[in-house]
Amino acid sequence: MASYISSNANRFYAALEESFGRVGAITAANRIPAVKLAISQQLEAAERRDKTGTRTYAGVPPGGRRRTSFELQTYLTTWQKEAGEPGYGPLVRAALGGEALAFAGGAVASSTAEGRLTLRSAHGLEAGQAVACGGEIRFAAAIVNETTVQLNAPFTALPGDGAVALATVTYAPATALPSVSVFDYWSPDTAVQRLLCGGAVDQMEILVNGDYHELRFSGLAQDVVDSSSFSGEVGELPSFPAEPALGAFDYSIVPGHMGQAWLGVAPTQFFTITSATLTVNNAVDLRAREFGSNLPKAIWPGQRAVTAAFELFSQDDGATQGLYQAARQQSPIGVMFQLGETEGQLMGVYLKSVIPEVPEFDDGENRLQWRFRASRAQGTVDDEVVVGFA
Repeated sequence: MASYISSNANRFYAALEESFGRVGAITAANRIPAVKLAISQQLEAAERRDKTGTRTYAGVPPGGRRRTSFELQTYLTTWQKEAGEPGYGPLVRAALGGEALAFAGGAVASSTAEGRLTLRSAHGLEAGQAVACGGEIRFAAAIVNETTVQLNAPFTALPGDGAVALATVTYAPATALPSVSVFDYWSPDTAVQRLLCGGAVDQMEILVNGDYHELRFSGLAQDVVDSSSFSGEVGELPSFPAEPALGAFDYSIVPGHMGQAWLGVAPTQFFTITSATLTVNNAVDLRAREFGSNLPKAIWPGQRAVTAAFELFSQDDGATQGLYQAARQQSPIGVMFQLGETEGQLMGVYLKSVIPEVPEFDDGENRLQWRFRASRAQGTVDDEVVVGFA
């Protein structure tokens, strides 16, 4: 007998597409720990103005253009480095555009309190790439030589000779954006399964210091198809793809208060952050007005806007006052958040140059808080933000 379907009997997978709308194959490693996936599709129906001799609505012809949008929420979770990148890595790449940059790690030779890190062998790092040691993650602000990098902020526990620099993967912006497919499978197998193809991530949000660290992706898509009404060659697939055999999946999530915040012209660790939201907005549009097609044909991103909004308790120390002075003088500061504190659960977000908005004073509670509204990051060419995992 048919029964209700549990909303927990749901599994999600994400994979980059070779070309817009061309769905690729997935494996168990593509599974993502999503909290919720919302998909909306509307048919564009122009108003009929022909005279029918009656007030009755006569309907519109089939085959109208479709507009598909989506929003996906997920927590920061443990990821298995054997997979090469986190399960939600394709979504991060779709939001930023750049290829995933892998660093294999190495042995540390020395480190300094000024943020200079030297490895025993050539590091092969690029400026902006993530570097991790112990339970901390940083970014290479500059390449000094083939074995030494200048970090955006020093490690709080300086790694000594022989310490292990962890393997990392880093995502950076690019001019073009790839598309992503999101697979939505349910139990039992006879339930309706869905596939979002040609996904273009318009906005990525990283939420800090909630109950759990959270990532949100939203945007537009070419189409959403399902197993019950699938017709051949949709998404360049001969049939609706079957779910891969389930593999090991770690549901460990990272508490929202675990991590570090580094802010300022001279990066200083702040322990007074109460909340923060880092946003990447791509101003995405789709080539959806083409003659001869009712589906979009490509992604068309606009000017990227990267912002950091955060709140903190006000203190009378020099670092906090320095933030206010930078806002008043419109001086750029560095902003970096580390989420998590253990290997496999580390995520870092680095904005090298942010013009902070003058903070609002919130005196509604017992302690004064400063609220920095969305402050925009700047750069030269595709370098205003980097995201790293370790």
